[in-house]
Amino acid sequence: MRYATNTLAVCVAGLLALGIVMLYSAGMAQTGARYLTMQLVWGGLGIAVCFVAAVVDYRLLKKVAWPLFAITVVMLLLVLIPGVGIMKNGARRWFDLGPMNFQPSELAKITLIIIIAAWAESQARRMGEFKYGLLIPGGMIALTLGLVFLEPDFGTTMLMTGVAGIMLFVAGTNWKHIVPPLAAAAGAITIAIMNDPVRLKRIMAFLHPEQHREGVGFQAYQAMLALGSGGSTGLGLGNGRQKLGFVPEHHTDFIFSVIGEELGVVASLAVVIAFMAIVVCGLYIAWNARDRFGMILGTGITVLIGLQAFINIGVVTSALPNKGLPLPFISYGGSSMVMMLGSVGILLSIASYSRAGSEAAETDAIDNTSPFAGGEPSQPELLPEDA
Repeated sequence: MRYATNTLAVCVAGLLALGIVMLYSAGMAQTGARYLTMQLVWGGLGIAVCFVAAVVDYRLLKKVAWPLFAITVVMLLLVLIPGVGIMKNGARRWFDLGPMNFQPSELAKITLIIIIAAWAESQARRMGEFKYGLLIPGGMIALTLGLVFLEPDFGTTMLMTGVAGIMLFVAGTNWKHIVPPLAAAAGAITIAIMNDPVRLKRIMAFLHPEQHREGVGFQAYQAMLALGSGGSTGLGLGNGRQKLGFVPEHHTDFIFSVIGEELGVVASLAVVIAFMAIVVCGLYIAWNARDRFGMILGTGITVLIGLQAFINIGVVTSALPNKGLPLPFISYGGSSMVMMLGSVGILLSIASYSRAGSEAAETDAIDNTSPFAGGEPSQPELLPEDA
């Protein structure tokens, strides 16, 4: 367990450091040190949250799961109200907190994972039933993601639909109960996309990038040029050209293109390997948790980090349509940074208490074999000459 936690911490720290460096490079040409300064503030807050989450027993989350769920739903409702939530790029997803913004859908990701884990732990013997394994948790998922969908935030909706489905399967929900709702959700999202001109154009740009490189596919096309021009070792830190107004959102959703252009394929592969290591370590921690709640909670957090990174990198490399999800630990964004680091803290707490539980069990086993333990005293083994 110690190797898993150490590897997890090293990979996250490395990605954080890389993110700070790349934000400095990405922002200095246009906004000065603004992005870097704000990211350092959010990163410091996130590290503090991570530390607190790591030292506090993760099982306390079961007690606050329902209040946290209620607070999250209220926040998702409030952000939809004009004048309360602020509108950016056609979406109402943020609260204006003065010098910074807060995105409640980032909190909703963690809240949904916690509430599913708490419910699955409390209904462990009945998760195979339709009512307890799908109907009730599915209602909580639909309520949360329905509000996120209305912002609109298709990327987070699709991401968390996948995470929630995997968590329910791991928790013991019958796969025959999971597949039809997922298919229905996929159909509903498809219909919504077909009736949304902006999203439909993104799909067409993904299928025919050359035909849309001057329009809605401009961002993805320029990102591919950035990755291609970087070669194996990159153009050098700070020497990227596509960030100079050619790749929109190069500091947030498309920062992976800046990494590829300035540091090359080698650094890009290192980022991918780091995320793969985080997933492996996270799943190891989850599957060695001391209780069912920790196992399901850790699995959900790990899948969230891995799947979000996979989608982001897939979008930047044009392997997936544009979804607008940040790259964990690297992209600019305070809400995402704090929540992701808090999630890592929860994983470390699961590992810490699992290790403590294992050590306690080993101590009990040793004590029970001692001649001074309770029960019948142990008999000395007779030597052949004593027999």
